[in-house]
Amino acid sequence: MEHATFVIGSWVLTAGSLIAYAVWIIRRGRALSKHATNEEMPWT
Repeated sequence: MEHATFVIGSWVLTAGSLIAYAVWIIRRGRALSKHATNEEMPWT
């Protein structure tokens, strides 16, 4: 149990980074979609 703080800290740092990156990607995508035309969105 002497390395528990390192392991838990690593998991928290990794999870936090992934969540922050996912939020950034989603917000960036929403911002870009506001400027897209219908021709650029064939799935709609």
